[in-house]
Amino acid sequence: MLLLAFDTATPAVTAALHDGQGVLAESTTVDARRHGELLMPAVDRVLGEAGVKLDAVTGIVVGVGPGPYTGLRVGLVTAAAFGDALGVPVHGVCTLDGIAYAAGLDEPFVVATDARRKEVYWARYLNARTRVTEAAVDRPAEIAGAVAGLPAVGAGAALYPDVFTDVRPPGHQSAGALAALAALKLAEGEEFLPALPLYLRRPDAQVPAGYKAVLPK
Repeated sequence: MLLLAFDTATPAVTAALHDGQGVLAESTTVDARRHGELLMPAVDRVLGEAGVKLDAVTGIVVGVGPGPYTGLRVGLVTAAAFGDALGVPVHGVCTLDGIAYAAGLDEPFVVATDARRKEVYWARYLNARTRVTEAAVDRPAEIAGAVAGLPAVGAGAALYPDVFTDVRPPGHQSAGALAALAALKLAEGEEFLPALPLYLRRPDAQVPAGYKAVLPK
């Protein structure tokens, strides 16, 4: 087994290689505006550090969000292209699940990432492996009762300390943790999500209404 994992659903552009036993190499850069520029160099970096070529990869693991439209699609399109070119399966994993697994908590907690617009993407967990709610997008004040008293991880939680009062690491996604979670799911025969974007809301870009035609009739 040699899994190439990456996630661009958050400001962390992160990639890693995992051989089924452990992480061979990992690269993470936090930059919310350069997903398209940073992902392929990160993949090249982890392949180089591990001393393997791309054609040795046996599976692709990709974070499917939730996340903003522009960043999220970079990872998903890249995963689809790699899967097709290499003839290997593409395994989708909820981005929040990867962060939860990295947290390693054995108690109820919350994962929250920054959804912009003064909102967070979030979900509740029983432990690091068990999500008990669907991923959602809300204003922090609207979910204060649902998360009260629970430890919280993720950069979204750190933005709203009045609501998430017990913030713990990690702040950002780790492709190493995402790959380790996927390796465990494969070993236990668990199903994966399809490699399709989990947006939870419409993109910011909209077709303008009432625009003027510029061509003569």
